[in-house]
Amino acid sequence: MNRYPLWKNLMIGIVLILGLIYTLPNFYGEVPAVQVSAARSTVTVDANTERQVLDALSAASIQPSGTLRDAGGLRVRFSNEEVQLKARDVIEHALNPDPQNAAYIVALNLLSASPQWLTSIGALPMYLGLDLRGGVHFLLQVDMKGAVTKQLDAAAGDVRSLLRDKNIRHGGIARDGEALVLRLRSADDRDKARSFIRDSRSDLQFTDRDDNGDYILTATLTEQGRRTIQTEAVKQNMVTLHNRVNELGVAEPVIQQQGADRIVVQLPGVQDVAKAKDLIGRTATLQVRMVAEDVNPLSPGVAADVFPEMRDGQAFPVAVRKQVVLTGDRFNGAQASFDSQTHQPVVSVRLDSAGGRVMRDTTRENLKKRMAIILFEKGRGEAISVATIQGEFGNQFQISGAFSTEDANRLAILIRSGSLAAPMDIIEERTIGPSLGADNIKKGFDSTLWGFVAIAIFMCVYYVLFGLISTAALACNVLLLIALLSLFQATLTLPGIAAIALTLGMAIDSNVLINERIREELRAGVSPQVAISEGYSRAFDTILDSNLTTLIVGIALLVFGSGPVKGFAVVHCLGILTSMFSAVLVSRMITNFIYGGRRKLVKLAIGQIWRPDAK
Repeated sequence: MNRYPLWKNLMIGIVLILGLIYTLPNFYGEVPAVQVSAARSTVTVDANTERQVLDALSAASIQPSGTLRDAGGLRVRFSNEEVQLKARDVIEHALNPDPQNAAYIVALNLLSASPQWLTSIGALPMYLGLDLRGGVHFLLQVDMKGAVTKQLDAAAGDVRSLLRDKNIRHGGIARDGEALVLRLRSADDRDKARSFIRDSRSDLQFTDRDDNGDYILTATLTEQGRRTIQTEAVKQNMVTLHNRVNELGVAEPVIQQQGADRIVVQLPGVQDVAKAKDLIGRTATLQVRMVAEDVNPLSPGVAADVFPEMRDGQAFPVAVRKQVVLTGDRFNGAQASFDSQTHQPVVSVRLDSAGGRVMRDTTRENLKKRMAIILFEKGRGEAISVATIQGEFGNQFQISGAFSTEDANRLAILIRSGSLAAPMDIIEERTIGPSLGADNIKKGFDSTLWGFVAIAIFMCVYYVLFGLISTAALACNVLLLIALLSLFQATLTLPGIAAIALTLGMAIDSNVLINERIREELRAGVSPQVAISEGYSRAFDTILDSNLTTLIVGIALLVFGSGPVKGFAVVHCLGILTSMFSAVLVSRMITNFIYGGRRKLVKLAIGQIWRPDAK
């Protein structure tokens, strides 16, 4: 009656063992490390970089305790913070001999001290939020005027291509502040141009005037068009920031919109504020320009812009025309692939409709000429691709060259994430030190621990052995909750710790229902074995209903909440699921082991039972 089948005991045991394994990494703590990442998108952190770092450390008689190289860069672990600071200076000097033109970002960081066997099976510690781990907080202001200006520059190219397609001659298209000024040859041409542009761009409004024989058409953005541009600018900047920060390996960054034109960036665990600011400043813009074929880039005072192109680790100057053909916001995607004929690595690029039209016109007029893609980072431009136009193309085309597979992948990433819709400025920065985070952890841990102890004492006094069983189930609940948070790599914050403490009270409530139901059965005069069986089975419906209604509220918080509210909801929902498992299955398994094998069971150690007829 009160025995689980072997498979169920094994299942519960395996779950608890896995819970213990995935909880363990949280107790090993963190060790100081130095993180090396690329300061420019065209620089990679590879095996040669790792060898250069290790050689520099060896020459300085510094012995690292381990290295980790992944897509985000290179991280080198050290035994203490004193060695970490010394190693940072050594690595900085080795990788960036010219500090004004740094190729790498060398920053202080923290790494998990978990042993390799735990890491190899994916057992990693929970991420800690900014309030627990410390780190840096930035508030960025998006330049909305810059976003509008950039879109008007793109619109000028669209209008120029449109009028060419419609065979409407004009005397020039120029941007004057936040307006496009078109000079037409006749009033009829002006009316036709207005009609065609209005059909193509519903976000523009028009005014007419005459100027010394020229028929002027002025186009400005509508209020709705301006709002749309500003909204999309913030969204695109957030996506770009996500891509940049994630590729640098910062654990669980927080990038959120605040208000209409601001973005919050939080980088937990980053110790070096100056390097973090440099990391945020790595946002970039992308431009497509034609190469100035008739210009020698090495000549002094050239009438063109000159940018370096990196080939085989060397910089070669490339002169490009000042006119911008396309900007990065016209790129819808880029993917590394292989050419179907040559089987060489290429980058397949997709443009939006307007960008495709501009590209079709440009390539038709510039066959066999070279086109360059320029990446601007921190005010410095670099040619990431210079290719010869082999034929006319539009929305989709391929960039080919002497690429390796790694080169093609890197170029695709640059094109996908290399453009900001508008410039941004850091208007607020805040640093939370590791000591403050450690103090928050200690207070949260102490409050949870003493809450657990108080519950355990009450349960053991009031329910005796069944109180001890309930306490063991509660401990398993906490174990499983932490294991799930670690397995899902959730971010734990102070509200999350509050949710853990709340989960303790809610989880023990299920055991109280079970214990009281068993007492009711004993008062009714049934045998102890039947009382155990009926107590668990009849309490289950009540436990399910109460937890289900609480889970609905938790899911609502998860769906509609954000920031700390969402962090609380994640822990809250997981805690409800683990509490049902531990309160029902784990406590029943322990009870079965203690009482299930006794055929002549006379009494249960469940505290004082008050019968109705007791005097």
